[in-house]
Amino acid sequence: MSKHQAKKRFGQNFLKDGNIINNIVRAIAPKEDQFIVEIGPGQGAITADLIDSGARVHCIELDRDLLPILRSQFITRENWSLENTDALLVNYSEIADDGQQIRVVGNLPYNISTPLIFKLLEHADVITDMYFMLQKEVVLRLCAQVGDNNYGRLSVMTQYYCDAANLFLVPPTAFTPMPKVDSAIVRLAPKTKRPNVADFQLFQALVRDCFNQRRKTIRNTLKHRLSADQMATLPVDVSLRPEALSLDDYVALANAVTELTS
Repeated sequence: MSKHQAKKRFGQNFLKDGNIINNIVRAIAPKEDQFIVEIGPGQGAITADLIDSGARVHCIELDRDLLPILRSQFITRENWSLENTDALLVNYSEIADDGQQIRVVGNLPYNISTPLIFKLLEHADVITDMYFMLQKEVVLRLCAQVGDNNYGRLSVMTQYYCDAANLFLVPPTAFTPMPKVDSAIVRLAPKTKRPNVADFQLFQALVRDCFNQRRKTIRNTLKHRLSADQMATLPVDVSLRPEALSLDDYVALANAVTELTS
């Protein structure tokens, strides 16, 4: 395999541990009739096993210097394709033929992990599941429940769309070069039935506004939207801070605000 110098600006850390690679592929369990999008294949650590399953594998890689390394390994494989682009610019609803459901996997650098996950959640209707290697702290935030210190906007919005599971830790020694933080594998499985939100944009805005002022009470966040009398009718305790409200609470709050302001 060609030598490639990992680039800090792309947040590159290449997976090298065979046991971890096997555990990831076993968790994904790729099958022949599936369409898998691999974001940031790097030097192809898990790509070969995905291709060997018989699944169609479409890789999205931003770093042009990695393209020859990937092509040298996989160009002869009929069920493999490669796209040199920014994963944040891809329309995931149009990426598969004939509206086929897609599975998304990837080792995501920290600097794009949150915006990319939000981007993919917008296309949740065409995604069966997602498996990501992320910094451990991001995985903890994705999976956090009410009362957890890691609970926040990312937790609420991810869990509106998906069931989130922290599968296993990946130590720095599994990579070259070694990162300074632990990583983890998360599975995000879009829900077949999501909570009923009357005005999704308002729901998004409320969750964002509340956690942007997470040290303040819900009352403080809502005072520019509702009067004191209106707040008294809400189905949640507005004296609480944002981390005390569950996903269901935020749905109920958003629906109540929608009704009061429409």
